[in-house]
Amino acid sequence: MISTRTRIAATVAGLAAVGVTTVGAVSATAAPSGGKDVVQTSHLTIGAAQKAAQAALDAAGKAGQHVSVAVVDRDGNTILTLRGDGAGPQSYSSAQRKAFTAVSWNAKTSELAGRLQQTPTLKDIDGTLFLAGAVPVTAGATPIAAVGVAGAPSGAQDEAFAQAGVDAIGK
Repeated sequence: MISTRTRIAATVAGLAAVGVTTVGAVSATAAPSGGKDVVQTSHLTIGAAQKAAQAALDAAGKAGQHVSVAVVDRDGNTILTLRGDGAGPQSYSSAQRKAFTAVSWNAKTSELAGRLQQTPTLKDIDGTLFLAGAVPVTAGATPIAAVGVAGAPSGAQDEAFAQAGVDAIGK
């Protein structure tokens, strides 16, 4: 015979499972009501971010370079960072800052470095790094992420590795 305590626990667990299933179904099928106060955005999946970062790290490895790779979302928040074997300690944060800079202005950081001549105060914006090595990821013309690489002897190499990451996800 099942005790009262066991029956209560089983009932609560069953109701919780039904509640979770119902909430999950509603959440999965709910659509925004639209209107002028709603903005929808596109985001890079974690799988795509991992694929891009690994492709960039692999490209650097084939070239014999020890780098770090960062992938940030549209808001400049880090999705993931990979520090390659032997990468310098500065490369980790530099890759993040380059990626943040690229997504903020939807341009390769090599292009943005040239803009500093006309607007030198851009470099004063917190979290930015105007050195070649990052490429934005776009959906149409809209930036949704960026891949940043740091640690190679030149920004051009860093940027080529970042481009390999973007190319790996077809953006």
